[in-house]
Amino acid sequence: MDRKPIATVAEFHDPNTLVAAASTIHQRGYTKFDCYTPYPVHGLDRAMGVRRTILPYISFIGGLSGLASALLLQWWTGGYDYRLNIGGKPFFAIQFSVPVDFELTVLICAFFTLFGLLHLCRLPTWWHPLQDDPSFRRATDDTFVVAIFSDDPRYTSADTQELLRSVGGANVHVHYARQNPVEDVAPIG
Repeated sequence: MDRKPIATVAEFHDPNTLVAAASTIHQRGYTKFDCYTPYPVHGLDRAMGVRRTILPYISFIGGLSGLASALLLQWWTGGYDYRLNIGGKPFFAIQFSVPVDFELTVLICAFFTLFGLLHLCRLPTWWHPLQDDPSFRRATDDTFVVAIFSDDPRYTSADTQELLRSVGGANVHVHYARQNPVEDVAPIG
């Protein structure tokens, strides 16, 4: 039975070599590749061609939604639906609504930020196709790893392996899909 390749994987031991390799891979037109590192590497996202995130805009929309809902809630209850004359104060005044405005703005902004981040990161993801690869496992300890995925339009096994070797990759290999991933699951009970 012919096994399906998931990605071509290479190890790097120097962060500067990794950044240069990521830049070269991006310049060659590969779009579906990722770098795995044990700690953040400055400039790696720029070298990979990763665009800026839209998370600040999502947070801003959440903050505006929180502020608008706080103002609407207080105007509706105090100035329209349940009008109480307390000490001659107006039924709705912006000065008295500031604490509630602030709290609801922060709360709704936090919810938008959390759920926006989870969506953008595609979380929760309980399984990664490379999790059984020994190089991928070392990326949490002492190795930098680049994986070029097989669903990239420019991917060919031989050319991708040659590219990764030419940019300084060590232990370049193709990672294949598991034959039957259901066999690895332990029975319940």
